Amino acid sequence: MNHTVTLSTLDAYNRWSTSYPPIPHNPLMRAEQSAMLEYWPDVAGKRVLDLACGTGRYTRRLIDDSAAAVVALDLCDGMLRQVTAPNRVQADMMKLPLCNGCFDVVISGLAVGHAYSIYTWMNEIARVLGDGGVLLYSDFHPEASRAGLVRSFTDERGQKVIVPHADHGLEEHRAAADAAGLTIDIVFEMRAGRDFAEEFSGSDEFYGQWHGLPLLLIVGAHK
Repeated sequence: MNHTVTLSTLDAYNRWSTSYPPIPHNPLMRAEQSAMLEYWPDVAGKRVLDLACGTGRYTRRLIDDSAAAVVALDLCDGMLRQVTAPNRVQADMMKLPLCNGCFDVVISGLAVGHAYSIYTWMNEIARVLGDGGVLLYSDFHPEASRAGLVRSFTDERGQKVIVPHADHGLEEHRAAADAAGLTIDIVFEMRAGRDFAEEFSGSDEFYGQWHGLPLLLIVGAHK
């Protein structure tokens, strides 16, 4: 009988990597990517870090948008091996093996919830950004986590796997950015049944239960 398990973040993503496509593969991810692209910075001719790149859905977009150089960084070897880009780095996003001020833009999709300290995470990003550099990132909204929604997937054996997720409140995002010397310009909270309304199996029940609940957070900042 299949049951639910909770793995470490790295173990979960290594298991998930065999079936994780380099495209938004569910309604929430499609909504997240659409929102990120609404605020997408001009990356043409820029040096860009795709932080916690996964299988590289944003890496490919950055290359297509004529970034001068794109570094795809992720801790999970299984994910990183699927990224079709020349500059791939396997590393911890909390301790970047990168020079100070070496990027103009940092993009990070749905990753900061895996940071044990948003302050450390934000400080590392600020360190590798040059003056005037831009940060754009997304995450699952802390209010969704507090309401009991979890990050999970079903593996190839049909087992539901819970992916650990840290609950960083919105004020903590603001405080961490300020402490790192970053100024937040964009805060967008995507709410169920309003900004996020794609139909899917069970969507009527989902929206009925969670209508108005913030599900995703998009944040933009500059140095």
